Parts: sequence; C-alpha cells; structure tokens
Amino acid sequence: MKHWGVFASLVALSAGLAAAPPIETARAQDASDPTGESQQGDVAVTIYNGDIALVQDVRDLSFPRGRTRIEFPDVSSRIRPETLSFSAENTGIVEQNFDFDLLTPSKLMEKAVGETITLIRTNPATGAETRERAKVLSVAGGVVVQIGDRIEVLRDDGLPVRAVFDRVPDGLRARPTLSVSVDSGASGRRPASIRYLTTGLGWNADYVSLYDEASGALDMQGWVTLTNNTGTTFEDAKTVLVAGDPSTGRNNNIRGGYAPPPPPRPPQGTVRSIGTETADRERLADYYLYPLDARTTIANAQTKQVSFMDVQGVPARKIYARTLDWLASDSDPVQVESRLAFSSSREGGLGDALPAGTVRFYQRDAQGTPQFIGEDRIGHTPMGSEMSLKLGDAFDIAVQAAVTERTRIASDEYARSARYRVITDGEIREIEVQRAQTFYRTAMQYRVTNAKPQPVTVEVAQAGLDRGWWSHDFRVVSESIEGEQVNLDKRQWSVPVPANGETVLTVVYETRY
Repeated sequence: MKHWGVFASLVALSAGLAAAPPIETARAQDASDPTGESQQGDVAVTIYNGDIALVQDVRDLSFPRGRTRIEFPDVSSRIRPETLSFSAENTGIVEQNFDFDLLTPSKLMEKAVGETITLIRTNPATGAETRERAKVLSVAGGVVVQIGDRIEVLRDDGLPVRAVFDRVPDGLRARPTLSVSVDSGASGRRPASIRYLTTGLGWNADYVSLYDEASGALDMQGWVTLTNNTGTTFEDAKTVLVAGDPSTGRNNNIRGGYAPPPPPRPPQGTVRSIGTETADRERLADYYLYPLDARTTIANAQTKQVSFMDVQGVPARKIYARTLDWLASDSDPVQVESRLAFSSSREGGLGDALPAGTVRFYQRDAQGTPQFIGEDRIGHTPMGSEMSLKLGDAFDIAVQAAVTERTRIASDEYARSARYRVITDGEIREIEVQRAQTFYRTAMQYRVTNAKPQPVTVEVAQAGLDRGWWSHDFRVVSESIEGEQVNLDKRQWSVPVPANGETVLTVVYETRY
C-alpha cells in the first residue's frame, strides 16, 4: 500500500487554496499568505565561513501603547532563536516565539485531523466533478476519512482527487515567522530592529587562473560564491563576507537536521612559507571583511558569484616533485606531482590575502583555447605567502626508489633508556634499564626519468627520517647531489634531468631503524 505517498500527490493538487473559491476563506496579507511580498525591512547580512551568518533587519512598525504581539515574517527558517536581539525605542521585549511549522501538503492534512474538508473527484471520461464533505480521522500511515456513514482510505486508484480546506489552520504559516510580545511605553510608528544568527548561509572563494608557461605568468580572478539554503530570500541586502573561522560553541546537531560538515582541509604542502604582510582589506577583530560593492538579493536555493579580485601577470613557475615517506623500494616507477608555484606578496605576487577556497588552473592549447589543467584547495592564506598548488601527476616524469644495500651497524656504546627507584622494606634501590644502540646504513637510489622534449628539474624529498621518540638519530653519510634539510624529518634534492633522459640520485643514510 502507498497511502502516505498517495496523500502527498493528492494534496499537492490543491495546495493553492484559490482552486476552490466558494469554500476558501480570504485572508489578509500576512505570514500565512504564501503570495504576499516580503515584509523584510532594511536588511544587512554578514556571512561567515563554516555555515553561520548574522542577519540584521530594521522594519518600520506601528506600536500601540502597552503589551502587544508583533510578527516578523520572512526570517530565516534556520534561525537560532536563542541568538535573537530585539530593539525599538521605548519598547521592551517580553517573550519571543519562532513558528517554523510551515505550510506544506502533509502539515495541512495533519492539522486537519478531526476537521471536515471537501474532496473533489474528477471523472476522467466526462470531466464531471463530484464533491463530498469528509472528516479527516487519521494520517498515520495513510489518510483515513469518514464520508457519511462509511470509512474510506484514500488510495492511488488513478482518479484525479483534490482536497480543499476551508481555512489555513492556526499556527501553520507559509513563511518562517518570528513573533515577539513587547511592552511599549508609547504608541506610534518607529523603527524596530531584530538581529539573529542563522545557519544555511555560506560562502567560499573560487579562483580562476590562466597560466602562460612560456612567459611564466599567471592571471587570476577571485570569485565569492554565496549559497542560501535558509528557506528565505533576503531582499536588497547589504552583504559583508568575513574570512576567518570564529568559534560558534556548538555541535553539528541542530534543529531541522545536521549542519553540513566543514569543508575539507587543504592538502599539505600548498603553502611553502607563510606570509607576514598585511593586506589592504578592512579588518574586524582577527578576520578580514569583504563587503560587496552594492546591495544584492540573496534568493533562497540560489548560488550567486561576485568578483572580488582580478590580477594580471603574476610570476609563476612549474615544479615537479615527489616525496617518499619511508626508506623502501618502489615496485614500479611513480609519476611525480606537477605543481604551480607563485607568491601572494605585494611585490612580485598577487598582492592580497586569499580566503579559503578552490583554485582552478587553465592553460591555452596550440589553438589558443584555454583548457583545464587541474585544481587544488587552499586555506585562509595571509599576504606574502609562497604557494605551491598541485595540478596533477606529470605523464612523462617519474621517480623509482630502490634500496641498494642495507647493513646493520652495532655500537659498543650503551644508552640509558629508563631509571626506576624501588623501595623494599625501607631500602631504596635504583635500577637502570639499558640497551645497545644499533644503527642501520641504508643506500638508496632514486632513478628520475624524463620523457619530455625539454630538460626539467625534479624536487625529490625523502621523509620518514625522524621517527619521533623511537628514533631521533639519523645522518646523511653521502649524497651524489647536495641536498637541503627541510626539517628534522625531511631532506630534499633538486635533481636536473635532461630531455628524453634520466638522472640517478644516490644517498647513503645511517638511521636507528
């Protein structure tokens, strides 16, 4: 049986109550009117990263003297009611309620249990309509109605059926509505402001970059991508974007479901060195502000893009790199990463701080048509940073590592690894546990091949040299190309490889493992 699914289609046919004028009740334009215009006032929206936004709405309202109840339709359906702030001159708030029981076909029928509605059936052969008054008995698992002396379950029998309701039930609204009870010291018309936090509004940065390999230059456009899933459209809103991650002190379990997970962290290695320059942007606390130049309407269920950066001719260079995590042999050659390096500094770079987002790269083919060549994510990046973003894996360049020799080196020295104090019958004894220091000498060979028609330089890095508490001790005994110790755990070599050729890098290590 498909009773519940049947009901959804049955009521959807008459969800617009104007379909049966003789039975419906006219209503004033309020929160229960789905066709009414937005009743928002002067709206300002501040959108943060991490699915949180601040909405400020100033409306011109008429207040009677004393206590009264005022409704604010067209607030976000994802509002966090506990964050509401209300202010109006000579007016104090007594109580607030958020009505999020919205007008839907299923809710309409649920609220009609015990009430009488009209069922309209249409004969598909003649088009003749038959109207019957029916009392709704239950909607649990299907719609059960009483028509005269008989009990009927509405089924999917292929006959067009509409359900017509006499009125919109109390408490059921077409639009998310906030109602407040206030105590006004004087009657009259004056501005009233509400301010609240909401989920469902978010933004991220998207970057479109065109790379010219011949000139070693990069053109980059930055776009703000806004998304609105609040169930509400914000009309002609003053919009400010905040780059940063303010703490919200909440978990992901929120009313109406779960907040979306945070965006994935950017891959390691995207920032070669962090910047120390201050960008020419408005700042708030420890965050950067990106106000939109003009007011904009942020429609519900909409993705909107606005440009915030356009830079031409940034110096950039291609990097080929591979990092190995262990002193071990490869069974097959491994293609190296193709990366693009550039700076966000003021001199010789983008000259701006970069909000977190995705950078997509394009390059012109032989016909001059831009083609997509890869993308990578970045985190919030200060100005002056040295960037290295992955395009993909190079088709023609590979590295194959091989252990050519491994020998054990025994030492006559002993290292004290633990000391204990033992008290037995009042006597204190010290016990030392010792172990011999054993080293291993490992000869590694890194064979770097290049099938491209031009020479390249490949950054080969060996990580896994420092094993933490287990083994801090290591040294490089010899290397065929002088390397650079990037950190305690990793050493790196710049290996030149001729066109259509190969270079073999050899390194001998002594380690504790």
